[in-house]
Amino acid sequence: MRRVLIGIMLLWLTGCTSLFGTPETVVVERGDTLYSISRSYGLPLRDVIDANNLKPPYTLKVGQVLRLPVSTYHIVSRGDTLYSISRRYGVDVDTLKRVNGLSYPYTLAIGQKVMLQGSSTSTARTSSTGSKKRYTSKNTTSARKTTYARTTRSRPVSTKRSSKFAWPVQGTIVSKFGAIGKGRANDGINIKAAKGTAVRAADAGTVAYAGNELKGFGNLILIRHNDGWITAYAHNDRIVVKKGQKVRRGEKIATVGETGGVNSPQLHFEIRAGKKAVNPVNYLP
Repeated sequence: MRRVLIGIMLLWLTGCTSLFGTPETVVVERGDTLYSISRSYGLPLRDVIDANNLKPPYTLKVGQVLRLPVSTYHIVSRGDTLYSISRRYGVDVDTLKRVNGLSYPYTLAIGQKVMLQGSSTSTARTSSTGSKKRYTSKNTTSARKTTYARTTRSRPVSTKRSSKFAWPVQGTIVSKFGAIGKGRANDGINIKAAKGTAVRAADAGTVAYAGNELKGFGNLILIRHNDGWITAYAHNDRIVVKKGQKVRRGEKIATVGETGGVNSPQLHFEIRAGKKAVNPVNYLP
């Protein structure tokens, strides 16, 4: 089954929101308001207010650190699909369908509340005093601690780059960048290659993540490059680098595998200019 890397990798590296979750904190920048922050991270405004014990008129100061609550639901905005929501919060599509009682073609309405977790871990429960508390799943909490490398938002990175990236592996592209049907999109490309083939860093940088905590992506590596660009390598068989390690362009970082949500050896490869996914083919020689 074809998979795409959730823009949660944006959260790991930049603290920006995208497909898959919310950082634990955010630093207020010039022009930010409670409303803009709550909208940016898909959180109810009241939840952000309560999490920080804020009082009217809710004035924010540049540099102020706000705690962002774990969201148990998402409010649908224009352009949202079930798949984009699953990528944003790191919740399996099948789980979203089951928890919300959705059926094909899974049409969502603007303003609709989509529950993110099962009732046993995420629904509000009423205490003996009548107050309500939210519960988040153990797995979600663990993923937050594992993947959020930074909690401040980064500046936009230009999609223009002076040099090309190197191919991480030689093979046949079996899934192209862009829409792949039924509201799904591939944020990178999938390259078919023999199991055990060396996967090499597309450019020099620092390993920001190396692990397999994200369901569907198997053994995953993220490399942050000095100019703010990010490359991602998923479905690896064996990872030979570790988080924080500096790597050279062309250095072996893993071997091709079929871990995660694929059934044949291949590499899922993404290139991002900061938080923006771009078509890798346009940035490869």
